[in-house]
Amino acid sequence: CGVGRHLNEETVRGIMLLRINALAKGFSGIRLKTVEQLLLYLNENIIPAIPEQGSLGASGDLAPLAHMGLSLLGEGEVYYQGKLMKTIDALNFAGIKPLPELEAKEGLSLINGTQVMTAIGAFALFDGLDLLKTADIAGSLTLEALLGIRDAFDPEIHDARGQKGQIKAAKNIRELTKESTYLTYQGEARVQDAYSLRCMAQVHGASRDALDYVLEKVEIEMNAATDNPLLFDDDLVISGGNFHGEVLAQAFDFLKIALSEIANISERRIERLVNPALNCGLPAFLTPNPGLNSGLMIVQYSAASLVSENKVLAHPASVDSIPSSGNQEDHVSMGTIAARQARDILTNAQKVVAMELFAACQALDLRSPKELGKGTKVAYNLIRGYLPFIENDEIMYPYLNKAEALVRSGVLVKKVEAAIGRLE
Repeated sequence: CGVGRHLNEETVRGIMLLRINALAKGFSGIRLKTVEQLLLYLNENIIPAIPEQGSLGASGDLAPLAHMGLSLLGEGEVYYQGKLMKTIDALNFAGIKPLPELEAKEGLSLINGTQVMTAIGAFALFDGLDLLKTADIAGSLTLEALLGIRDAFDPEIHDARGQKGQIKAAKNIRELTKESTYLTYQGEARVQDAYSLRCMAQVHGASRDALDYVLEKVEIEMNAATDNPLLFDDDLVISGGNFHGEVLAQAFDFLKIALSEIANISERRIERLVNPALNCGLPAFLTPNPGLNSGLMIVQYSAASLVSENKVLAHPASVDSIPSSGNQEDHVSMGTIAARQARDILTNAQKVVAMELFAACQALDLRSPKELGKGTKVAYNLIRGYLPFIENDEIMYPYLNKAEALVRSGVLVKKVEAAIGRLE
């Protein structure tokens, strides 16, 4: 009964692996042969076609996991060798026979669990952790482009508060901008910077702490028995509620907020870069020929649109509940909706941070040449291999797509870390 677009193959492979791992714990009541069939599909890359909508997040992800279970019997559809086809056709191509039937409890064992929300959310979390480092790089480039004050990142300030994520973010920014001659000291150019610069470590750090919390919950859930009832020995079968996704629903709602804030503060830094009233002497909209050209003006428009969309997506899914199953299931988590929204917010946030990288490099090229930081220099040189300086107005979206691809690839973080060591 699932509906909507199919989950991508990477996500479904994650779902399959997590379900195999949960079943392997031995509490579910399922034959080894059935688990081995699912493992065979995974190894042969026979990927069930699973619609992304239809789960209430309790009793687990029933509707989407049912599509996975169908395939074991040769029913439904799968992706095989890059093509969507009937499961039985894929099995014939691969020389594999479907299971003739499921035995007692096996149907429930396959569909009663939180693996869909866990897989979707785990991928968003993994990429989100990388995005935090990318945001530190982008923010550091912007700090240099706006001749920011380095004192705000001194360790004494952050140690005095003691928040771990904030301390890590400040350290990253110090390492990235070490030896930069663009940065100023308190009182040289101005007394203090705007919050989007001065409080970068506090905001980025809060998101770090949030993602660390989410990581803890996801790692536990990846290795949990989440179906019902659970079998503890031949005589002990207990009906409980481990399928309820509330712990993940709340965690992924937290993830949504944390990623939204990374995009929010990044967009505010983009605004400071393009606004001639705020950008410390740079030309309007970062074009060397303002008036005739709009420069990066519409880039900021797009960023503003994305962060506004994120604010809608960040509304918590976990506070909603609709009774089902004749009111027996009278409180549900909506955890899979939270995971999907976190994935969409991540995508938007990656775009915004990519726009900031584009704008910061444009701004730096409009300054009198100075020395970039040890880490930001590596980032700048890599970005300039993808994106040119914009002299006059031209079609921008190919550059934005390239910048986003660079962010999503993780190459930027890897190159910077290879030069200055691991970012926190």
